Formats: sequence, C-alpha cells, structure tokens
Amino acid sequence: MNKKKAVVSLGHEALGYTILEQRDAVKKTARALADLVEADYQLTITHSNGRQVSMIHKAMTELRRVYTDYTPAPMCVCSAMSQGYVGYDIQNALRAELVGRGIVKTVSTILTQVTVDPYDDAFYTPTKVIGRYMSAEDADAEIKKGNFVKEEPGKGFRRVVAAPSPIDIVEIDAIRTLADAGQIVIACGGGGIPVIEQNHVLKGASAVIEKDAVAGRLAASLHVDELIILTGVPCVYGNFGKPDQEALPSLTVSQAKALCEEGHFEAGTMLPKIEAAITYLEENPHGKVLITSLGDVKEALKGRSGTVITA
Repeated sequence: MNKKKAVVSLGHEALGYTILEQRDAVKKTARALADLVEADYQLTITHSNGRQVSMIHKAMTELRRVYTDYTPAPMCVCSAMSQGYVGYDIQNALRAELVGRGIVKTVSTILTQVTVDPYDDAFYTPTKVIGRYMSAEDADAEIKKGNFVKEEPGKGFRRVVAAPSPIDIVEIDAIRTLADAGQIVIACGGGGIPVIEQNHVLKGASAVIEKDAVAGRLAASLHVDELIILTGVPCVYGNFGKPDQEALPSLTVSQAKALCEEGHFEAGTMLPKIEAAITYLEENPHGKVLITSLGDVKEALKGRSGTVITA
C-alpha cells in the first residue's frame, strides 16, 4: 500500500513563545505528527517562526548595542537562525516520539531559501511587525537606513518588514529526494529564507514570507496527496467570532473564494490558510486540504472534526 504524501503546516501553537515553552510544546506537537505517521502518512513539515525570528532579531540588535564591534544581523540571517533552532527541536522531539512507538524513521531539517520578486508590492507596503520596541530617536535612525517603522501608542516604535509572495523554493529537489526516500523532512521553516536572485547569485531580502503561502507552494511543488494545516481552532468558521459564527466542515475552491471575497476570513490568521489551500488545489485538483487543530488530528482523520477543502 502506498503511503499518503502530505505537507503539514504547523502554526504558532505548535511551538510556544519562548525557548522553554518551545521545548515543551514540540513534545505535544510530535505526538500529533506521530499520529499522522501511524495513519500511514509520509510527512514533509513546515512551520511558523514569527515569535522565534522576532526573539532572535531582538537579541542580535541588543548585542550590537552593547558590543559596537558586532555587525547587526540582517533579517535573512535571523530567518536562517530560526529555521535551524526550530527544526532542531521538532526533529528531535518527533524522533523520540516515533522511537517510543517502535517506529524508526530519519527526520531531517533542510535550511530552505525561497525566491521573491524585488518588485513585489509588499516591499512598498510592509506589514509584518518584528523586533524590540524603540525610542523615537532609534526609529528615526531606522528610517534613515531605509527601513520602515510603526508606532504603537504608549509602547514605542517597532520595525516593520515586507511579506512578499513566494516564487520558487530553491532546495525543492533536495526536499523531494529525501521525501521520496521515505524520510520525514522539515523544510521552508518560517516561510523560508527570502532571497532575490541577481545575476545567478542569491541575496537575502529584508523581509519575511507568510508560512501558509509557502506551505501551499511546497505542497503544490511536491504534488502531495494532502495539505494538512494545523492551527489554533478545530475547523474553519464562517463569520468567526461573531454571533452567527458557523463551522464549515467542507468547502470547494469556488466556495472558499466566495467566502474570501465576502470577508469571512481575517487577514493574518485564517485568510492565508484558505489562500494556501486554493494555491495547492488549483495546481493539484485531485488533492485535499485539511484544516484543524493539533489536538483534533485523530478525530479529523476520522471525519469528526476539521474542515476539508477540495477542488
């Protein structure tokens, strides 16, 4: 029997806020992932990194403030650091969980770069807030460097970076090779390291990529059977948080598009997940998308929870 190939996208809930929280959170995450392995899925895993890359950016900035001989770390370097650190915790927690269940499988993390368009409109209207709070003086210094900042009343200023759309996954052949060999692969962490190709040279971009957008691109590129998005709610809701909130157990692409146009899904939360599902299914119409929470994976596989989206 052929295994079902799936890309699994992990949200913030899978990782926690701090180093210690992450260490504990990934143990719970590993149990949900191991349930999928036991259900005969061949997994390629991607994950968020918003809190982790922000923490690293703060640390590197403060290091530069205290030790002026150090060079500030650009966003692309912070993204690379977060990929390694999060991947390390996930792969070790998952390996331990699988071994505890009598399953021996290699789990590997691939440092992954994703190309973006230097003329993407997102570079002109950055939206992703990152890093420490700054004084007005520090914010002016950032502006003079060509960076964007945003004021949060009563708290200070913070750096704002672009979130361009992903174009190509640079290491896709390596990811595919390992997945085809039956290994569990962790890739495109935090949306991937955003890079711009200039004269055949990859240069890091001062940006972050929406991890759900990359999950859709990764699933489409690998032609997997399913895209599984694990988030903080058991299913997709219409009019989420409103008195007429409604659970949506199933959707087609056309229905999902109509709900997006009607404003049912919030930008930055459910909307990018629905958009990722559409991206994947338009390129792989025989596939399936499942959106559910970590704790509901087993029930969702039985059709008792979650939202299934099909072409």
